Amino acid sequence: MPDVHDLIREWWDRDSRSYDNAKTHAVSDPVEAAAWRAALADALPPAGPRVLDVGAGTGALSVLAAELGYRVTALDLSSGMLREARRKAEERGLKIEFVVGSATEPPPGPFDAVMERHVLWTIPNPVDALTAWREAAPEGRLVLFEGVWGSEGLLRRAGELGAEVARRLLGSPPDHHSPYPEEIVSQLPLARLSSPTPLVEAVYEAGWRNARIRRLRDVEWAIRLHEPFGVGWLEHRARYALIADAPAS
Repeated sequence: MPDVHDLIREWWDRDSRSYDNAKTHAVSDPVEAAAWRAALADALPPAGPRVLDVGAGTGALSVLAAELGYRVTALDLSSGMLREARRKAEERGLKIEFVVGSATEPPPGPFDAVMERHVLWTIPNPVDALTAWREAAPEGRLVLFEGVWGSEGLLRRAGELGAEVARRLLGSPPDHHSPYPEEIVSQLPLARLSSPTPLVEAVYEAGWRNARIRRLRDVEWAIRLHEPFGVGWLEHRARYALIADAPAS
């Protein structure tokens, strides 16, 4: 049986061909992009420092951070994803370093901040990854852009089903090329979380300190604005930035 990391890489390589069809993946909507710029400026250290974007995907946040003046290194397991990210950077004349590799083996630092967006749930060993990021930013900051994705009872599941039906009727493309394989999900400790608690616990277990959470209400609002009628409300999820400090900071 293939290694879980190989399965994950292959799935995201295939998904790179259609990933940006979803506006919120690509952050292609100008209002959502503006909301994300505000979130980045609020969560990261003042512009200028080195930032490692783990699981950068097609480069949505890497590009926005580089536009704000950060020196960005984009890390991703999928070469297909980073190919799209590199194209975006070149089109905008941005200087971003791209590294194909595992989240648990970041490039040499030191970085002033490590950030990710919706990545930790895809990692089989999240505490190992968080520990490696702390070692890459020994005096830096951790910024996790996450959401509450797990189903919370019958009402939430009904909303998910309603959104799926609405997307089909409206001809709206799905967020991914296929469902995430159950054989992978079963090996992901942080998949389908209905609370940030396990994530906060993992952050502390990895040695980070002073964890604090900020709700990303402007991002939520911007996403609802550009989704098809009704779908934004049915698919609404609480999104937040979880910020923590390295012990030496």
